Amino acid sequence: MKKYSIYLMMAFTMLSLIPSNAMAANEPATELMSNSTPDNAALAKTLLARLDEIKAMDKSNLSRLEKKALRVEVRETKAELKSMNGGVYLSVGAIIVIILLLILLL
Repeated sequence: MKKYSIYLMMAFTMLSLIPSNAMAANEPATELMSNSTPDNAALAKTLLARLDEIKAMDKSNLSRLEKKALRVEVRETKAELKSMNGGVYLSVGAIIVIILLLILLL
């Protein structure tokens, strides 16, 4: 019985460490707009509209350099959206250390 309670506590701890933005990967706009100022929300909306415009664009008749410029723009836009979000991120090493500490303490 004691083993099951330990496994249950470890599973609960692991699930609580998952960042909330990883669970809502398909809806970055709602999370971003919910915890930001109106200026950031408007900027995020325009950035997301630009990403959708690039995604809908017909890229078959673009040159190689134009495609590369679009890729760079998409990367920069996504990085800017991530930086606006903030949040707490845990590295894999930190998660392993936390799990080891939990195992040793329990």
